[in-house]
Amino acid sequence: MKDKSKGRLVVISAPSGTGKGTVINMLLELRPEFIFSVSATTRKPRPGETDGVEYHFLTKDDFLKMIARDELLEYAEYVGEFYGTPVKPIIDAVESGKTIILDIEVQGAKQVMSKMSKAMTVFIVPPDMKELESRLRGRGTDSEEKLAARLERACQELNEKKHYDHIIINDSVSRAAEEIINIIDRKD
Repeated sequence: MKDKSKGRLVVISAPSGTGKGTVINMLLELRPEFIFSVSATTRKPRPGETDGVEYHFLTKDDFLKMIARDELLEYAEYVGEFYGTPVKPIIDAVESGKTIILDIEVQGAKQVMSKMSKAMTVFIVPPDMKELESRLRGRGTDSEEKLAARLERACQELNEKKHYDHIIINDSVSRAAEEIINIIDRKD
């Protein structure tokens, strides 16, 4: 039986370019009471991203200090950059009965699953690999070399979907967001 005084941690993962961020934005628009966990990263902000909103943008040195102080629930290196989840906001949200959404890649998700066994896990997949490549190219932010690394990594990550509680195909952002909401609601 679920302890009603505790909130829920929902881990959402997907290969780069799958539209995970767009689905999560729609999810939060439909359910504004959900809290988005703002991850930390050493990568540079993309156009339109704001520090403290999409990510906490840190230097590599500051990120390594957070690791040393055990301030991260999980962290990983991805195509040359570090990403991680500050632990305090997660604990605070769950303890206060809130649903908190984590947008993390598969390495980090495995760490969370091992530390927080009651986390609900969702893996978002693209309709197909051609669509994934098209979405990544459409960003216009990566060199051909980095794009090839992202596509190779996506293939590896797709093999990890079997470790997740739920798999969602993102062929429609609104449908994918509604499907995640239905999964969260039926677990209550």
